[in-house]
Amino acid sequence: MEKATFAAGCFWGVEETFRTVQGVISTAVGYTGGHIENPSYEAVCAGTTGHAEAVQIEFDPGVVSYQRLLEIFWECHDPTTKNRQGPDIGSQYRSAIFYHTVEQEKTAKTVKEKLDKRSLLGRPVVTLIESAVTFYRAEEYHQKYFKNRGIQSYHIRKKLF
Repeated sequence: MEKATFAAGCFWGVEETFRTVQGVISTAVGYTGGHIENPSYEAVCAGTTGHAEAVQIEFDPGVVSYQRLLEIFWECHDPTTKNRQGPDIGSQYRSAIFYHTVEQEKTAKTVKEKLDKRSLLGRPVVTLIESAVTFYRAEEYHQKYFKNRGIQSYHIRKKLF
């Protein structure tokens, strides 16, 4: 099993998008990339922690490749807007990939470059690609938020790949 960590705006819909992908073993929503230990949802939402709302995925690379997870990541949000997804504004909603291995870093940079060269989004991709740091699991009521409430995900997938 491997881990992948992505930030693409509000973590509820992003988790729901990945939760149903064949080969994804588990998902968890949380906070990463900031400077405060054990942040709360309220602190992250206030924009003072430096953390992004993120999803950490455990996946079976024999069933789904990291590259395919990257493609799904870029298709489920707007990676051309800095620090914003829909009505959510602030660095906690930034588009970011937190790689766990050198191979993940290379793959993320290659796919990002390919996406930019194809100009399918009309603007440059602003997704940050950073080394994974401590992932703080969000409060339990955030986990599988849409599934547990019977809410349909609002993330629209655009076909890019």
